[in-house]
Amino acid sequence: MIRFTPSSDAEPKPGQVLLSEPFLEDAYFGRKAVLLCEHNAESSFGFVLNNFIKIDLHDLLKGMPDWNARISLGGPVKNSNLYYLHTCSKIPGAILIKAGIYMGGDFDWIQQAVQRGEITDLELRFFVGYAGWTSGQLAAEIKSKSWFVVDAKTEKIMDTTIDEEDYWKQLILEMGPDFAHIANAPSDPSLN
Repeated sequence: MIRFTPSSDAEPKPGQVLLSEPFLEDAYFGRKAVLLCEHNAESSFGFVLNNFIKIDLHDLLKGMPDWNARISLGGPVKNSNLYYLHTCSKIPGAILIKAGIYMGGDFDWIQQAVQRGEITDLELRFFVGYAGWTSGQLAAEIKSKSWFVVDAKTEKIMDTTIDEEDYWKQLILEMGPDFAHIANAPSDPSLN
C-alpha cells in the first residue's frame, strides 16, 4: 500500500510520486505519474514514469547492447537529453533520490556494467527530457488539487512492464478504497 498525503498544504519531497487528477487534459501529464527528483524554493523537477515512447535504446546510445529497455518521455523540458534512474548504489557520481533509487552517475561505468550483465532493465530506466516547475508553481498545482502526492515502492517506480494508464490507475487504487472512483473515472467526464 502506498501512503497518500491528503493535505494540500503538505510539501512534497524528492522520491515521492505525483499522480495527476483524472481529468487533467495535458499531453505530458494527463493520467501520469511523476517521480519528484528535486523540490526546493527555486524549482522542482522529476520524470514522468508512464509515458513510454517507441524507440530502441541502442538507437539513442551507441555502444549500448541491444536489451529490453522501455524508454519514457520524462517531460517537456530538455527533451533532446537522455536521463536515467537506477537502483545501483555503487555507481560513481550517482545522486540519491530516495532509499533504493539513484539518478545519473558515471555513464561509462553503467555501460560496462550493462554489457557484463551486472545491471538489468529492472534496475535502470531511461527518460527523454524531464518535467520542471518554477518557484512556487508545483505548490500551487498541488494546492489546486491537480496532483495527489504519494509514496511508492522502488519496484513500482522502476517497473516499465505496466500499460501507461494502468500504471496511473494502480497507483491511485493503492491510495485506498476511497479512491477507486477516481481510478475508474473516464478520461472524458462527459462519458460518466
